[in-house]
Amino acid sequence: MAQVLEFKLPDLGEGLTEAEIVRWLVQVGDVVAVDQPVVEVETAKAMVEVPCPYGGVVTARFGEEGTELPVGAPLITVAVGAPASGGPEVPAKGAEGSGNVLVGYGTSEAPARRRRVRSARPEPTASVAVAAPAPAAPVLPDVPAGKPDGPVPVISPLVRRLARENNLDLRELTGSGPEGLILRADVENALRGAAPRDQAAQLSPGSSAPSGSRRVPLKGVRGAVADKLSRSRREIPDATCWVDADATELMRARAAMNASGGPKISLLALLARICTAALARFPELNSTVDLAAREIVQFDHVHLGFAAQTERGLVVPVVRDAHARDAEGLTAEFARLTEASRDGRLTPADLTGGTFTLNNYGVFGVDGSTPIINHPEAAMLGVGRIIPKPWVHDGELAVRQVVQLSLTFDHRVCDGGTAGGFLRYVADCVEQPAVLLRTL
Repeated sequence: MAQVLEFKLPDLGEGLTEAEIVRWLVQVGDVVAVDQPVVEVETAKAMVEVPCPYGGVVTARFGEEGTELPVGAPLITVAVGAPASGGPEVPAKGAEGSGNVLVGYGTSEAPARRRRVRSARPEPTASVAVAAPAPAAPVLPDVPAGKPDGPVPVISPLVRRLARENNLDLRELTGSGPEGLILRADVENALRGAAPRDQAAQLSPGSSAPSGSRRVPLKGVRGAVADKLSRSRREIPDATCWVDADATELMRARAAMNASGGPKISLLALLARICTAALARFPELNSTVDLAAREIVQFDHVHLGFAAQTERGLVVPVVRDAHARDAEGLTAEFARLTEASRDGRLTPADLTGGTFTLNNYGVFGVDGSTPIINHPEAAMLGVGRIIPKPWVHDGELAVRQVVQLSLTFDHRVCDGGTAGGFLRYVADCVEQPAVLLRTL
């Protein structure tokens, strides 16, 4: 007799407590292998596929596409063990599971192709209700009477969510994308030109706001960023120091490297290489504070986070073992993670475990900033734009490529002397790249 096991939405890590179902990858009646992805979900951090730790026949799915589920809520039930009458053989080892409990991680080989069971399905146990298959079409805002039916040309779950949260009917929009695809910009343009929503939907009971105002839910990526930054400012006594540096020689060195005919080296990769060399000299800044143990934990590896702005908001992908990579390897990994972040394909593993963060806000055309530390790390280096400025070089006034470097650090892990020494070393490497060669 088949045993019906319930698979729940697993712990998503990083304090995330919910996820939205974007797309079901299996139907009721499909045969799934151990660790086969069964649903694609979107969290505040990334869009990931969730693998099921059991192998067997899917007997129920819980939640339609577009539904938000809390961690621990049922996702699917799987019948494992003895096959149903007339049905395909179900491996008994599926009942053991794979031990896979985190989103984005699998423990077996590539999953077998799923198969639809067309004969009788296993009888569910008394404690498990078999849900009807969820509709394959995406969940859209309710369509008022008289509106035409049919598919809406929109594929992004972010666009659907934005429209749903603002009670916007996507069928009223004309997409500006290929073949009329509705893009996020189309929804935002429609919202800017739309009348404000009903005050009762915007304001809580007893509250008031000026006419024309609206409330934006602090959720998803924006909510996760808000929680993280608030915790950083609440728990970390941070301080910031900064220095202007002449980056002319660094830019020349990069141009010479890229003129050699090999793979192109990014400026971010060179700055990362400088950071890892500086952290080797000042390991106090590659650490975290364990408040429970009242200890400073210094790491012997550098997992380097870098700030990336995407349509979904600010994310911080992590380059693992950045200290062991050369400029070419760093360039390739930055490119891979940046592309994945823009496509929403980052996994929790790509977004966790950082020990130090590099923030190149110069790409936004600004000179300086006071970065907020990416909790629970101990420091962040900020890099402004590199622009021509008057500079005294070799005793004479000249036009040089100048950049402002800012270091925000946790004052619990070190004092100003250490932070200043780190920043000065970084500036020296920017001004004289040969300084870095002496540390290799």
